Amino acid sequence: MEISILQGNGIDTLPQFVTSLAIGLLIGLERERSPTAKAGLRTFALVALFGTLLAMIAQLTNSVWLLAVGLCLVGLMIIAAYFTPNQEESDPGTTTSAALLLCYLLGVIVWHGESRLAIMLAVTTTTLLYFKPELRGMTQRLTRKDLVSVLQFLVLTFIILPILPNQNYGPYGAFNPYHAWMMVVLISGISLAGYIALHWIRFRYGPALLGILGGLLSSTATTLAYARHGRDNENMLKLSAIVIVIASQVVMLRLLVICSIISPKLLASMLFPMGVGLMFGFVAILFGRNQLRSNADLPKPTSANPTELPAALSFALIYAVVLLASAWLSDIAGNKGLYAVAAISGLTDVDAITLSSLRLVDLGKLDAQHAVLTITIAFLSNMLLKYAMVIFIGGRQLAKMVLTGFAAIIAGVVAGLIFV
Repeated sequence: MEISILQGNGIDTLPQFVTSLAIGLLIGLERERSPTAKAGLRTFALVALFGTLLAMIAQLTNSVWLLAVGLCLVGLMIIAAYFTPNQEESDPGTTTSAALLLCYLLGVIVWHGESRLAIMLAVTTTTLLYFKPELRGMTQRLTRKDLVSVLQFLVLTFIILPILPNQNYGPYGAFNPYHAWMMVVLISGISLAGYIALHWIRFRYGPALLGILGGLLSSTATTLAYARHGRDNENMLKLSAIVIVIASQVVMLRLLVICSIISPKLLASMLFPMGVGLMFGFVAILFGRNQLRSNADLPKPTSANPTELPAALSFALIYAVVLLASAWLSDIAGNKGLYAVAAISGLTDVDAITLSSLRLVDLGKLDAQHAVLTITIAFLSNMLLKYAMVIFIGGRQLAKMVLTGFAAIIAGVVAGLIFV
């Protein structure tokens, strides 16, 4: 590289400078929109080019210290700009200053062959700058409970997970503490998204939104809550039925997402039963679309914080028990034993048997076809449990309204399973 630059015309280095120029223009374009920012389109473009040029000179002269000097020069430029008297309103924050320093560093890494990373960071930076009002509004709506939930999830992910041994233990080598806790992190993360979103929605809620968020958090808890609401208030019967059906559909989306993360090779097989079930369920919901438009205040489903340590430990225990039971019964009773575990565990939690089945596939103890069938059995078992809850808690009238949606989902899943 050094010889070609010194002896040639340097045309081979042009793409790096073009990339830096594009990065500077991208960030500068957003800053140009701010009337109080003292750096705009041209400044950001020049700073990015300066970073790339100085990185090239530092490499040619073997003087890495030049990069630090350049960073200091950009810092001094920022200080000079912000202390220069100006009649106009000055920039009240340090966002533009931080963006300028980052722009310089992006120009540096472009020279060192990290153009793709630099572009990704530039797009991320521009997005953060552009959505300032939305981000500020989001932080203002965060409650102490929301922050605690996020912190608990970070503890589960970045403190507990790294210290667990990544080694197989127990009968059949099926239990791996690191892998088990990683499953806890995955399920807690999905549930946390629904949990926080439910606390952020305002006073009037759409049945579709509540069904989606309730399904992300816990379709069983959502079914229980709205079965009670339907029983206590006849005016909420139709709306409760729609929420319950939509929440059950979201379970299929959860399973597809989990499968795509843990075992992508099974996703194509999972798409048949779950995809057809989603389609049939969507058609059934269309028949009740008039109930989706409602001005009534709908109560939100309640559930425990999924990131609390007792909840995480409970799921880890359930997962470990289901995994060991699945491996044991599969060994002594074949697939029938595994199906029995799926039918029983599906009554309480679909996630545990799903993750256990995917784990057995990874260990080579279960093939794809039987894994899909096992997960499907657990899902159908869970659907039957929820319908029983609707009958005994919500009453026969609510059960009749839910029956069409549940029957469509089950029929779609079974039909899709035939083609796997």
